[in-house]
Amino acid sequence: MNDPSALIPETLQSKEMPQQEAERYSALKAYISEDLRKLIFFLIVAGLIGLGIEHFMLCITIGIMSFFALQLYYLYIVNQWISRKSHETPPELSGVWGALLFNVYRAQRRERLMQEEMLGLIERAQSSLMALEEAVVLIDEQHQIEWWNPASERLLGIQPGDHKRKILTILRHPEFIEYFNHVNDFPDGLSIDSSFHEGRFIQIKITRFGHESRLLVAYDVTRVRKLEQMRKDFVDNASHELRTPLTVLSGYLETLSENDEMPPRWKRAFDQMQQQTRRMTALVNDLLLLSHLENDQVKAKDQIINMAELMNQLFDDAQGYNTEYGHTLNLNLESHHDIIGSDLELASAFGNLITNAIKYTPPQGTITISWQDRGEDAVFSVQDTGIGIHPDHIPRLTERFYRIDGGRSRETGGTGLGLAIVKHVLMQHDAHLEVESQEQVGSIFKVVFPKHRLQPPEHQESYYAE
Repeated sequence: MNDPSALIPETLQSKEMPQQEAERYSALKAYISEDLRKLIFFLIVAGLIGLGIEHFMLCITIGIMSFFALQLYYLYIVNQWISRKSHETPPELSGVWGALLFNVYRAQRRERLMQEEMLGLIERAQSSLMALEEAVVLIDEQHQIEWWNPASERLLGIQPGDHKRKILTILRHPEFIEYFNHVNDFPDGLSIDSSFHEGRFIQIKITRFGHESRLLVAYDVTRVRKLEQMRKDFVDNASHELRTPLTVLSGYLETLSENDEMPPRWKRAFDQMQQQTRRMTALVNDLLLLSHLENDQVKAKDQIINMAELMNQLFDDAQGYNTEYGHTLNLNLESHHDIIGSDLELASAFGNLITNAIKYTPPQGTITISWQDRGEDAVFSVQDTGIGIHPDHIPRLTERFYRIDGGRSRETGGTGLGLAIVKHVLMQHDAHLEVESQEQVGSIFKVVFPKHRLQPPEHQESYYAE
């Protein structure tokens, strides 16, 4: 504790400091006055003796020397007390030296109390960290381990002799090394297989503090991973099992609906069954596609996608889908870059964004589809004049089965999986989704592709749809 006053609130300090300063100067003045009176006493006694023996100046000199000898003696006592580092009450001295001893003693006592309080706080914090089930590791600027709790030995394999050992020599997982060197690129942390317990998974989160020190927190997520895998397996199996009966049911419904002799009441019922069967089939297909995207962790194929052709194809498909809505569709091609990736997956993701804009925009709206450069990146965007989205919903748009309005989604035939599929397609292309929206004004969905996913143009022709 270099400055104990730092623990005192500023407002309190501001009120107390003038009073404390006044008291300090008043006390110092009193101690100096006491030493001056003592000096004057020495001079008077020496002067009287000097007049008596007729050696006035000699006695005055002896008196002054006696006074300074006394001060040197006091200095010796002060030095002895300080050198012993004693916390006992200081010896009683008069004058300035007594004031010095008292102030030193008071400062020592205050410092000692603050140290004891701080040590107690540190001990309580350390005890709390020791009791945690999560691993906590403190890493210094040289990437060396400074401190760890017992859970770190169980989850990360840190041993008692690993103090001051570099963390990267213990956790040698390639993904962890990449995460450790580029912490800012992993905002959600990292999940890796445990190197010390087969079949277990560890979630790691690193936080920087100070100059280059780091705090590593790790916890076991094996149960969560197993539950997630069980969910995926169930969805995959259920979707596959549902596809066959839905296909059979859809075929029979279509055949029966073509019977011209069917009563109108039955006709209406068969039409509703066909509609719901198509919706269920779309849901199953989306689930299978999403499952495929989640299980396929490899990057997208290295196809060079002609964006001018893809954009015009998407525009033509949008015009066909837009027939019953009557929107005004615009195509804006300002970038000449092509994309390196999978044409089918990107066409599906872009088409999903376009159809959403058409479905959720009131009739006679305006939809603008764009492909533009933004610095070193390129952006595919879909802008509409629809009903907009409340800001509270935007962070959850890409969650599976998340609907802003369930009733509206059922009316439009939505499955709640479209944007989740878009998110996974973009992840495989190192792209990300940006959403800007204002209620009753419209929304704009932007897909941002990084530089390494772009193919420089081979020519400078402009591609614009008529």
